[in-house]
Amino acid sequence: MRIGFRFRWVPFVAAVLVAALGVVLAQWQEGRAEQKMALEAKLAAGDADAPLVLGAAPLAPEAVELRRVVVSGQFVPGWALYLENRPYQGRAGFYLLMPFRIADSNMHVLVERGWLPRHSAERARLPVYATPSGNVTIEGVARRSPGHVMQLGSAPLLRPNAIVQNVEVEQVAEASGLTLQPFVIEQSGAADDHLVRDWPPPSLGVEKHRGYAFQWYALALMALLFFLVTGLRRGTS
Repeated sequence: MRIGFRFRWVPFVAAVLVAALGVVLAQWQEGRAEQKMALEAKLAAGDADAPLVLGAAPLAPEAVELRRVVVSGQFVPGWALYLENRPYQGRAGFYLLMPFRIADSNMHVLVERGWLPRHSAERARLPVYATPSGNVTIEGVARRSPGHVMQLGSAPLLRPNAIVQNVEVEQVAEASGLTLQPFVIEQSGAADDHLVRDWPPPSLGVEKHRGYAFQWYALALMALLFFLVTGLRRGTS
């Protein structure tokens, strides 16, 4: 029995297109993995460096992202915001976001102070916590934003003590009229304020991107193998 190969343009073009798509997407996933690895290195370097002391001068987010920072000043409790849908150990709750006025200036920075539980029966009932008065010094890690969750429904009007799902620094600055640094501080350290500061580590997902890259390369290979195998079967006599 003779085994031959019958070349056909349509299956060939289809196989090439699928293979090319698989390779392009695999390379994109590899690029994302490399970006996440660079971010991991940046995070490790930020932990190793001495804390950056924040002052009145505005700083670019990329200059301080993932760095440990320290700042002195006063909290502005009149513009507290509550980020909902932030569970902790299986319990529903909020992240408390509050402006912090930097000492001897009119510059502020948003601080994620920690996690608070949500009332199980009264969803709009705000939790109890303490806010230090007067000048204090806090430490934490600079982040570009307070983080995001899936937005359910329309965003409510931004006002003091609002319960929101997502918010950007620019939105808080516009609504409050405060001059804000273009990043937030994820506060660290223990304090007697009823807040939990057990922050989850950033989910970089390097292995996930590598796994996706492998799947796309496998798809490209399967497309070419399928073209070859089906061609051999058609050529059998």
